[in-house]
Amino acid sequence: MNHPKTEVLIIGAGFSGLAAAKKLYENHTSFLLLEARDRLGGRVYTKRFEDFYLDFGGQWIGPTQDRMYELCRENGVEFFETYNSGKNIIDLRQRIKTYRGVIPKLNLFALLNLDWMMRKMQRMANSISLHAPWTHAKAKAWDKMTLEEFLRNNTRSNDAYTVIRVGCETIFACDPKDLSLLHALFYIRSGTSLDCLINIKNGAQQHRIKGGMQHLAEKMAERFAEQIHFNSPVKNIQKTETGNRVSGEGFEWDCKQIILAVPPPLLSEIDFLPELSPEKTQLLKNYPMGRVGKCFMIYDKPFWREMGFSGQSVADESVPFQTLFDCSPADGSKGILMGFTIGSRADSFFTQTKEERKQQMEAVLVRYFGDKARNHSQYEDFTMTDETWSRGCYAALMQPGNWTAWQDAYRKSEGNIHFAGTEAAERWHGYIEGAVLAGELAAEKCLASKEKTESEIML
Repeated sequence: MNHPKTEVLIIGAGFSGLAAAKKLYENHTSFLLLEARDRLGGRVYTKRFEDFYLDFGGQWIGPTQDRMYELCRENGVEFFETYNSGKNIIDLRQRIKTYRGVIPKLNLFALLNLDWMMRKMQRMANSISLHAPWTHAKAKAWDKMTLEEFLRNNTRSNDAYTVIRVGCETIFACDPKDLSLLHALFYIRSGTSLDCLINIKNGAQQHRIKGGMQHLAEKMAERFAEQIHFNSPVKNIQKTETGNRVSGEGFEWDCKQIILAVPPPLLSEIDFLPELSPEKTQLLKNYPMGRVGKCFMIYDKPFWREMGFSGQSVADESVPFQTLFDCSPADGSKGILMGFTIGSRADSFFTQTKEERKQQMEAVLVRYFGDKARNHSQYEDFTMTDETWSRGCYAALMQPGNWTAWQDAYRKSEGNIHFAGTEAAERWHGYIEGAVLAGELAAEKCLASKEKTESEIML
């Protein structure tokens, strides 16, 4: 029986799969892009309403994310500054204070301890190799230790501990006990610096995409839209004499090479024949996704700006949200506040009904901004943890011991099967930029293999 054929089959139409497809398209290489969802974007998801949109998934870009800015320019997609003017709020022990800038208002001892901690983490991160973090002289000790243990061992002030913990939860999308210190340091180095990861101005949250991040994904895909098949989850990948056979419900394709650009937990649900390497298989058994909920309260206008507030907050576990951000559209035609609920806070928050979740967010916003916060027009929330084809966000987390045990097992190609997604990235690991870089690298491997095969045929 003859099956339809293509040179490269890409699985997953998030930014990594799209970046791979774009490079193959530009190099005149035949490919097909299979997507299990009914939309583009993967862990980027812009939900459009009648007169506004919400980014339920990834939404920011910032300095040193060069490919994302290039993609915006190439596709005529505009970006704008994240709102960052006015007073920020810190909510500790049921007491609310305001501050300006990045560092919250704390007592002198807490500030000194926080500054010392951040400098220490940055020095340690600077010593990590992006290509091979497991080669560091202290790799085994740092990989055995959780980030939580490190924070506890190095903070002398409860307030300093709370603030840096909230920052880490927001950066890594988990409780600090859920990942190794080595992975945290690699992640910081991968994302340029700790300052870059936590900042809006000159940081990873500096810009947003007009129309939402999914708009950029859709523009990228326009030239090769006919080569994208939606609602096509892959069930089986089988090696053949000439390459691979990829199949799912209602389809079978033969291809010479494969790019897998899906969240790591989903790889375990594909039947590979032969199986993936023991190293990759073992890693996938203990490679969970981050847990994040994004909660939005929508108003007719961003009233907090008139009150001199930025819309940003940092809070301890007395409230469900580690942080708040102003996510209003560029023209301020709506006022939108977004709260991040992460890790164990998210686990607890999403056991409640949507109405209860809305009431909790309203109560927090009334405490921060007064009775005007009651005059909302709509509440929405979303967690990628509940999405079948994501299982979490922002990225999969290297557990204690994983880096030193399995090293770069996830990134490595296996024959003519290549692995993309932000988890395969060395630079900007965990971010959309990393997803793009990993997708482009996987496509380059396919092109190099194709060129080698053609050369051998000519000889």
